[in-house]
Amino acid sequence: MERLAWSQRAQDAGLAVLVAAVGLAEVWLPLESVMGDGSPWVSSVGILVVAALLTQRRTRPWLALSVMAVWPVLGVVTGGQLQILFFGQLVPFLVIVYSLARHGVGRITWLGAAAAAALMILADIFVDLLQEPTELIFHWGVVTLAYLSGRGLRASEDRATASTRRAVEAENATRERALAAVADERARIARELHDIVAHSVSVMIVQAGAAEQVVEEDPEFARRALRTIRGTGTEALAEMRRAVTMLRAPETADLSPQPGVQALPALVEAVGDTGLQVELTVTGPPADLPAGLDLTAYRIIQEALTNVRRHSGAGRAQVTLDASGDTLCIEVTDPGPARPNGQEPGHGLIGMAERVALFGGRLETDADGPGFAVRAVLPLESR
Repeated sequence: MERLAWSQRAQDAGLAVLVAAVGLAEVWLPLESVMGDGSPWVSSVGILVVAALLTQRRTRPWLALSVMAVWPVLGVVTGGQLQILFFGQLVPFLVIVYSLARHGVGRITWLGAAAAAALMILADIFVDLLQEPTELIFHWGVVTLAYLSGRGLRASEDRATASTRRAVEAENATRERALAAVADERARIARELHDIVAHSVSVMIVQAGAAEQVVEEDPEFARRALRTIRGTGTEALAEMRRAVTMLRAPETADLSPQPGVQALPALVEAVGDTGLQVELTVTGPPADLPAGLDLTAYRIIQEALTNVRRHSGAGRAQVTLDASGDTLCIEVTDPGPARPNGQEPGHGLIGMAERVALFGGRLETDADGPGFAVRAVLPLESR
C-alpha cells in the first residue's frame, strides 16, 4: 500500500512538471494558442502555482480545489494582466476537474463541479475572447466531458470495489462454513469412535472376567477368551489412535455399538419408504470389517443416499460395496438429473472426505453425466 502511494505521488509530480513545462513553452515561445495582450510573467506565475497544486490532486483534493481561485486572484491583483492560454490554463483546468470528479471524496466532488462552473461563468462574462459561440460550446463541452469521465470512472471503481468486497465476504463465509462443517464432522466421528472403543473395552472386561473364573476348570475356554481379548484390544487401540486426533465435543455418548454394513438393508428399506428405490450389491465378507471401518462405510453410504434425495430428481440409486480384495470399495450412483431446488450445497461431501481421510483412503465424485456418483476406496489393513 505504501509503495502504491509513492507511485501515485510520483505520477502526480510528473504530470505537474509536464503541465508546467508545456504551459511555459506556450507562453515564451510563444505558440499560436496564446490569446490576449497580458503579461507572460503573470501567466508564468499562474502556471507554476497551478502545477504545484496539481501535485495534490489525489492525496489532498481539497487543496487541489484551490486551483479554481488562482487565475481570478491573479486577474484581480494584476488588474487583468492575464493571457488566455490553451496548454497553460485550459489543460490543467481539465485535469483538475477530472481529478476532483475521479478522486474527490464526499462534498469535494460537488464543490469542484460548482467551482469549475462558477469560474467558467466568470470568464465568459469578463473575457471577450471567450464569448464567441464556438468558444462557449468548446470550453463548456470539454470541461463537462472531463467531469463526466472522472465521475464515470469513479462509479466503475466503486462498483468493482463493492463487488470484490462482496466476493471476499462470500468466500470467507464459505470457508467458515466449511471449517465449521469439518469441525462438526470430526466431533461426530470422535464420538462414534469413542463408542466403538468403549464397547470393545466392555467386551474385553467381560471376557477377562469369564476367563478368570474358569482358567483352572476349562483352560481351552480361557485361551479362546484371551485370544478374543487380544484381537479386540488390538482393534480398540487402532480406533483409539484415530480418536485422539479428533476434536471431541464434551457430550455424553452411550456404549452401544454403532451401525455397520450389516445394517445397510434396513437403511435401504428406510430410504425406499421416502420414494427412492435403492439397489444394494454387497461383495466380500463385510462381517470381518474392523468396527471403525464398518461404521465409516455405513455413514458414507447413508450420506450419499441423503444427497441423492436432496439434490437429485432420480427415483432410484445404485449402491455397490466390495470388500473382496485389499480395499473396501464403495460406490453410490444415481441417473439424475440434478434437482433445481435452489438449496445451498450442504457439507455431506466434506464429511465423507473427512471419514475417508481418517482411514487413509480416497474419495472421488463424478458429475460429468446427468447423474452423480460418489466413490470411496478404503484400505482394509489396520493402520
